[in-house]
Amino acid sequence: MYEFAYNEVVEESPRLMRERERQAFDKVLELLEAAREHGVGSREGIEAIYYLRKLWWILLQDVQLPQNELPPELRAGLISIGRWMIREIDRIDQGKAEDLSRVIEINEIIRDGLA
Repeated sequence: MYEFAYNEVVEESPRLMRERERQAFDKVLELLEAAREHGVGSREGIEAIYYLRKLWWILLQDVQLPQNELPPELRAGLISIGRWMIREIDRIDQGKAEDLSRVIEINEIIRDGLA
């Protein structure tokens, strides 16, 4: 009985993790839309950029762990996207970019891929 329950939890764990990741992307996209509406220098913009940076740093750390079970090609792709995202966030912070369209689009693609 206990083994059966444990196996159910282990099997559901990746699904739950993907759902949590999807929720994190939903939240960041909601914040980015508010930032686009109010401007990247607004309170909404600062909050969105902070949350976006935090999300991508966590994702980058996770995909680089040896125990991460994603296929190597997918991990490499996510690392590449994550590095671009961090550079773009830095450009926004430095006032070198204000258009959030590409950032939003890429985060939507990643979020949709978690479905």
